[in-house]
Amino acid sequence: MPALKVRGALGLMSGTSLDGVDVAYLATDGERILAFGPTGYRPFTEAERAVLRAALDEAEILADRNARPGVLAEAEAIVTAANAEAVEAWREANRSWMPLDGGAFAAPPVDVVGFHGQTVLHRPEVRLTVQIGDGQALARRLNVPVVYDFRAADVGAGGQGAPFVPVFHRAMAGVLHRPQPLAVLNIGGVANVTVLDGEADPIACDVGPGNALIDDFVAGRTGAAMDTGGELAAAGKVDEDAVRRLLGMRFFTLPPPKSLDRNAFKAAAKVHGGLDRASVEDGAATLTAFTAAAVARIVPHLKRPPKCWIIAGGGARNPTLMRMLAERLAPARVEVAERVGWLGDHLEAQAFAFLAVRALDGLPLSYPSTTGVPEPMTGGVVVRP
Repeated sequence: MPALKVRGALGLMSGTSLDGVDVAYLATDGERILAFGPTGYRPFTEAERAVLRAALDEAEILADRNARPGVLAEAEAIVTAANAEAVEAWREANRSWMPLDGGAFAAPPVDVVGFHGQTVLHRPEVRLTVQIGDGQALARRLNVPVVYDFRAADVGAGGQGAPFVPVFHRAMAGVLHRPQPLAVLNIGGVANVTVLDGEADPIACDVGPGNALIDDFVAGRTGAAMDTGGELAAAGKVDEDAVRRLLGMRFFTLPPPKSLDRNAFKAAAKVHGGLDRASVEDGAATLTAFTAAAVARIVPHLKRPPKCWIIAGGGARNPTLMRMLAERLAPARVEVAERVGWLGDHLEAQAFAFLAVRALDGLPLSYPSTTGVPEPMTGGVVVRP
């Protein structure tokens, strides 16, 4: 097999938490990560977030993944522009950035952009997943090749289309001194896990609602975007009966691989969560406890329980959620990504930079053990300026 080419890649990620666009640079040949570079962030405005929330609701009736009726067309334009602005700001901020400390590796220019887009609907059971964002328009504006629409090929072949980060987690964990089995948990709007155990293929799946239920509940009650610092949940009382009712959903009986739409638990939480009768503190506490308990429910489906959990994403900044996870996952070690030297807030953006390079070389992005796809598959659509 010929040697793989090292490329500089920018990854762009806007997750189901609807907070904004993360930007991350790395140099990789698609197998090894040779250098990390600067990161960036472009938050969505409140007005943009309102349009994206409306798009999520409108997308529930979609049957054609290419259709953009009503507010979806406006939302796609917002996502494309926000990602372009994120890259332009990153370029300006890092105009004079050169080698990493020590000068051992001078990062090459940006050869490709990995553009995840914004997921508005994910229903792999009917082979449908929709990530909005115009990759061709982004490539023209940035004047650089773009890889986008990463999940469609996997879902079209019968896979879950998520999670897509395990192959990146494997590369990251290869130089990490932690006992295995090792679980990497990303808590965005949806929570997903990668389990690494020796030479076996990674096992991965979505595990539960992540921040979505908490964020939506707090936004509806207070107008705030999230439970900042987990302060509301810390002041509330958990309704353990409600948590047990929510854990009775069929999803938690299924083994991996499996995946979720952002709004998968929305109706159940309203019916079984007792949220209409709860104070904002008690509701936040109950949903935070459910989020932690949902993560723990994956452990019985694994061959061996993880000895160590590394937590990334927005949920890692919620001390109340982190405390509940530590309680539910004991005696395993639970630590945030930054403690092991990773950039937890930009891990998924780094992953899509890595995946973009793999896509250029036709390397697999998903595996039977991560998405349930019949065989290892590449993916993504490559467009040029």
